[in-house]
Amino acid sequence: MSNFNHAIEYAVNAHSGYTRKGTGQPYIVHPMEVAAIVSTMTLDEDVLAAAVLHDVVEDAGVSINNILQFFGPRVAELVACESEDKRPDLPKSETWRIRKEETIAHLNQTKDIAVKMITLGDKLSNLRATYQNYLKIGDAVWNQFNVKDKAMHGWYYSEILKAVEELRDYPVWQEYQWYVKTLFGE
Repeated sequence: MSNFNHAIEYAVNAHSGYTRKGTGQPYIVHPMEVAAIVSTMTLDEDVLAAAVLHDVVEDAGVSINNILQFFGPRVAELVACESEDKRPDLPKSETWRIRKEETIAHLNQTKDIAVKMITLGDKLSNLRATYQNYLKIGDAVWNQFNVKDKAMHGWYYSEILKAVEELRDYPVWQEYQWYVKTLFGE
């Protein structure tokens, strides 16, 4: 079985029973969408596997060592790069800004284009879902998040846009830019 196919099965099991914030969709829809977005930029199977697995450490309690064991060092490295330190002993709203600053700093420092591709896929998927909810409920959409300040989300997504600007020739980067401008006016 290919690493990508194995990653899909693994992610389905890891995210089983979870739903997507604000939509109620099965959570697995998000990592599959991230992989689909990333596949418009690369067909590297390890990168696509990491795209599908990008949330299993952060949100499903899987260890990086398990990813390393089952998928190898490259996939484990990419998943680790996409996993925030959630600081589980502290309220999420108190750690939100520092976690986002760490993500942006890492993106600005990395030379690994695959990390940027997966981040772009992840954040574009998030913006698509947010936009769909925004069309239904307007600015009340921000109430579904730990940080409810629209301006803070605008800052974060705008900084991500700058940090992955070397991907600007890909239509998915341009789509991401459109969502940032449409949702945040930036």
